[in-house]
Amino acid sequence: MKIQRKNRISTQFEMSSMTDLIFLLLIFFLLTSNFVTPSGLPINLPTTKPTPMSDKEKIRISISEDLRYYINDNPSSLEKIETTFQSRAKENKENTVVVMDVDEMVPVKYFVKVAGLANHYGLKVSLSTKPE
Repeated sequence: MKIQRKNRISTQFEMSSMTDLIFLLLIFFLLTSNFVTPSGLPINLPTTKPTPMSDKEKIRISISEDLRYYINDNPSSLEKIETTFQSRAKENKENTVVVMDVDEMVPVKYFVKVAGLANHYGLKVSLSTKPE
């Protein structure tokens, strides 16, 4: 006569606890990661201590090492930048900030040209840098 055990050992692996654990880890890493919007252009920014930016509308102007201009990562020219500043100044210049991504090897006169245009139309200018 064969005796059967009442307590059987299950050979199946329950995945529900593992999926819960992975989901919690995913949430943890998403919440603790840095929410930085990196520029898609290869620009070496100068370094400085970080300061918080306000929640104003931003126009991102980039000047690459080979002296090419970009508006929000789209190739542009100095004339297009001026027309963008002009139209934005007509809409709402109080809530607009021009964020400048200028490569550290670019001569200052190119930065000053764009910053002067923004100042002419009453827009605020901010220089983007890397944290130290």
